[in-house]
Amino acid sequence: MKPDLFQAPDYYNLDELLSEEHKLVRDAAREWVKRDVSPIIEEYAQRAEFPEQIIDGLAGIGAFGPYIPAEYGGAGLDQISYGLIMQEIERGDSGVRSTASVQSSLVMYPIWKYGTEEQRQKYLPKLASGEWMGCFGLTEPDHGSNPGGMTTNYKDMGDHYLLNGAKMWISNAPFAQVAVVWAKNEEGRIHGLIVERGMEGFSTPETHNKWSLRASATGELIFDNVKVPKENLLPNKTGLGAPLGCLDSARYGIAWGAIGAAMDCYDTALRYSKERIQFGKPIGGFQLQQKKLAEMITEITKAQLLTWRLGVLRNEGKATSAQISMAKRNNVDMAINIAREARQMLGGMGITGEYSIMRHMMNLESVITYEGTHDIHLLITGLDVTGLNAFK
Repeated sequence: MKPDLFQAPDYYNLDELLSEEHKLVRDAAREWVKRDVSPIIEEYAQRAEFPEQIIDGLAGIGAFGPYIPAEYGGAGLDQISYGLIMQEIERGDSGVRSTASVQSSLVMYPIWKYGTEEQRQKYLPKLASGEWMGCFGLTEPDHGSNPGGMTTNYKDMGDHYLLNGAKMWISNAPFAQVAVVWAKNEEGRIHGLIVERGMEGFSTPETHNKWSLRASATGELIFDNVKVPKENLLPNKTGLGAPLGCLDSARYGIAWGAIGAAMDCYDTALRYSKERIQFGKPIGGFQLQQKKLAEMITEITKAQLLTWRLGVLRNEGKATSAQISMAKRNNVDMAINIAREARQMLGGMGITGEYSIMRHMMNLESVITYEGTHDIHLLITGLDVTGLNAFK
C-alpha cells in the first residue's frame, strides 16, 4: 500500500482567509482521510463495496450534520467548515463524500429545518453519531431532472398514511435506517415523510454493476402500501421548494468536495511529473506537461475563491440557489477535466488502482450528473440572468 503523500495546493494563500477553527476542522478531516480512507479505498472501490467501518470516523470528524446545532448532536459549525470537511473527504473518495453529504444535507437538514421538535430529538442525535444512517428519496425511474413529475404518493387513511411508489439512484439506501421520502398527497402537493427500515412493504434493493461511485452503496426505495405514522410527516415546508432547499445544501457541499478530487489528481500528477523520466529528463520539464499543470492549478485556485466567497454568503444567509448552482456546475466540470488531463500525464499508470486518478475520474462522471446535471445547472444560470425559462 502506497503512503498518502498528498499536499494541498494553496496558490493564492487562501489559508489566510480561514479562521483557526476552520483550519483545525479541515486538518482533522485531512489526517483522518490519510489514516483511515486512503489505505483502504482502492480495495473497496475494486470490490464495489462501501467500507462501513469508517462510519464512526466520519462521525468523529463532524461529517454528519456539522452545521446542525449541538443540542441535536451536531457540531454547530459554520458553512465554510462544512465545505472544508466535504473537500477533504472527497479528496479521499467521492463516494465517501456522498455518504456524508446525504446524511448531512438530505436527511438531517430537512428534519432540522422542516421537522417537529419531537422529530429533531428522535432522529438527529442518532444520525449525527452515525448510529443511524439515512437516505433521501426524490429521483424516480421516470423523473430525474423533472422531480415535480413524481408519481410516488400517499393517501390519508385516518390514523396513518399509505405510501406507494419507487425511488432510484439512492445513496446509502441499502443500509440506511431512515429515509426522507418526497411524495405527493391526494391533492398533488409534495410533502416529506420519514420512513424507517422495518416498516412493512418498504424495501431497498441494491444497485449493482456501477462503474462509478463503486465505494458508495446505491439502491432503490420501494414502497408497497407502506403504513407511515402521521407523526412522521415533515410539517414545516411543502411543495417542490422543500426538497430543493435540501439540494441547495448538498450542492454547496459538492462544490467544495469536487475541489478535493481535483486537488488530489493535480497533486498526484505534479509529483509524478517530477519522478517520471523520459528522453533523459523528468516529464515535468516538457512544455506540454507544464501547460497541463499550470492550467490545473489555475482552475483549482479559481474554484477555491468561488467556493470561499459562496461560503461567506451562506454564513450571512445571502447565497441564492442560482449562485450555489453555478458553483456546483463549475467546480465539478473543473474537477473532471483535471482528472482527465492528469490521467494522460500518468500514461498507462493512470488507469491502474495504484494511483487514485482513474477512480476520481469515474466517480466524477456521477457527480457531474447527480443533484442537477451539468446542463440543468447551465439552464438555472441562464434563467437567473435572463429571466426567461428554458425548461419548458
